[in-house]
Amino acid sequence: MIGVAPPAHDPAAPESATTLPVGTPRTVRAYVGELLRRHRRAFVVLVTVNAVAVLASMIGPYLLGGLVEDLSEGTEDLHLGRTISLFAVALAVQSVFTHMVRLRGSVLGEEMLADLREDFLVRSVALPPGVLERAGTGDLLSRITTDIDRLAEAMREAVPQLAIGVVWVALLLGALGLTAPPLALCALVAVPVLVVGGRWYFRRAPSAYRSEAAGYAAVAAALTETVDAGRTVEAHRLGARRVALSDQRVKEWTQWERYTMWLRTVLFPVINMSHALLFGTVLILGGVFVLWGWISVGQLTTGALLAQMLIDPIGLILRWYDELQVAQVSLARLVGVREIEPEDADGRVAPDGRHVRADEVHFGYRSGHDVLHDVSLDVRPGTRLALVGPSGAGKSTLGRLIAGIYAPRTGEVTLGGAELARMPAERVREHVALVNQEHHVFVGSLRDNLLLARTGASDAELWAALGAVDADGWARALDEELDTEVGSGGTALTPAQAQQVALARLVLADPHTLVLDEATSLLDPRAARHLERSLARVLEGRTVVAIAHRLHTAHDADVIAVVADGRISELGSHDELVAADGAYAALWRSWHQ
Repeated sequence: MIGVAPPAHDPAAPESATTLPVGTPRTVRAYVGELLRRHRRAFVVLVTVNAVAVLASMIGPYLLGGLVEDLSEGTEDLHLGRTISLFAVALAVQSVFTHMVRLRGSVLGEEMLADLREDFLVRSVALPPGVLERAGTGDLLSRITTDIDRLAEAMREAVPQLAIGVVWVALLLGALGLTAPPLALCALVAVPVLVVGGRWYFRRAPSAYRSEAAGYAAVAAALTETVDAGRTVEAHRLGARRVALSDQRVKEWTQWERYTMWLRTVLFPVINMSHALLFGTVLILGGVFVLWGWISVGQLTTGALLAQMLIDPIGLILRWYDELQVAQVSLARLVGVREIEPEDADGRVAPDGRHVRADEVHFGYRSGHDVLHDVSLDVRPGTRLALVGPSGAGKSTLGRLIAGIYAPRTGEVTLGGAELARMPAERVREHVALVNQEHHVFVGSLRDNLLLARTGASDAELWAALGAVDADGWARALDEELDTEVGSGGTALTPAQAQQVALARLVLADPHTLVLDEATSLLDPRAARHLERSLARVLEGRTVVAIAHRLHTAHDADVIAVVADGRISELGSHDELVAADGAYAALWRSWHQ
């Protein structure tokens, strides 16, 4: 067939933009099977109710066929009253059970969709910390929004409707075979057209829809990253370059959109042709069979009506199977996270102690562009380490490696001998917590926001945590104290208050190792200093890695690491580094001028 060619697969093609894995057909089949097993009772109910509705719909053709047969034989007593009564009862039964089919199908679809959302969320948050960081916001956002939206209709409609259509076709073909076997063979004449057309379409559709979905993810990634880094884009005059990248991604995406649309323009005429061929063949050959005496006029009437009824379920199956091609791609993108297994096969992922070490670490956000070079650190339990240095030197990046967010390109970052980057997120957070400048207040009560860190905490413990970060004053002044609704639509918290809530979560989580990435940056210097003194009591005995531009944090630390150009240029206590009269001493002098 001649038509629109698929876009070329070059290195910049949209499907290459996906960072999180896309599930293999085997993974998708396994997950679908798991969903069906979870909801097998609902499926059995749906199929049973649908079978009753289909059987009731066949009463009409059989009654009409019998009436035609009686007329052809010259029967005078047609029992029209009984026929009309039976038809009315069958119509009522069909209406009731059709309503039940729609209701049960919708309920089943919503339940499966809810399971899918929950499974994806649970699996995503259980991934190793660095995986989602490396995936980027665009790909993850498109999976959570666009792919879920595409699956919503498939789960609500396609899966139940396909089950309904298959049962419908099977029962109609069985009834046609019992009524007039030759007509059942006639109905199969349309099968080759459907097979050839469907095979042509479905061999091309899955990969095309997959590329289309990846193209949209690339568009979302480009736009999201540009918006998130808007100030940086303006500062470096990268606007034209980012617009050009967005235009390129949109162009690639629309090319795949046009291609998939063209595929559908081929499929739909094939479906219409098969419908015409099915009904026409039954009528023409059925008439010949009547003339030859193979079947009666009544059988032809019933058979023709049953064949006509086949058109709807066949169209239903093909329509929703086409929708499932789109849904299958989205489902593969969602269940792809199931293929990322936590690498805990060897014993090194179970920490044996609290000793943090970085050994000859190299790390870069892009291949061939390292931002950390040959970094080695030895942080003993209970040590307070301060990372200082100019902006862009690599302090925050090193802090994220120590927190297990990123994995080094080469070298190792270990906690008690276990590689942090290979540990599941939940296990990492049992030992290490990161608090940075970005804080989120969730919609809900202040209590719910705090209980995220420790679900079983009592109110007394929540107030103690708020008090530890000097937040109990404003919290008690709220109208309903801990029960006050905060976040979007509730009481708005200031950036400083949101930061204190994050620090209170840290107190409740009670990890033994903390990474504070300018955790008090949103407070004024006097309040920040007061808060840090309060936190000092809470952090007693813990390992603390503090990243800050305010050098009073470094003054209080046991060890100071000066980071410059991705390397540790100086390491020692405050007094030692001042005495050495190096980069730190110069920073200290400038701080006090």
